Amino acid sequence: QNASLRLYEALGLENNYRFAVAHQEIVARFGRYPHRNAILGRPSTDEELVFLEEAGSSF
Repeated sequence: QNASLRLYEALGLENNYRFAVAHQEIVARFGRYPHRNAILGRPSTDEELVFLEEAGSSF
């Protein structure tokens, strides 16, 4: 993820950069993508469930 951020920024791909930053922040916060829990058969934490209900939490 860090490499993609550097590349998007260097190439001036602002939309891609912002999208990658948003994903990186989710992984930094939870250590994984909470959106994938159900499909992977993982239980969600209470914090993840609250996050998933927030406006703008989904891509």
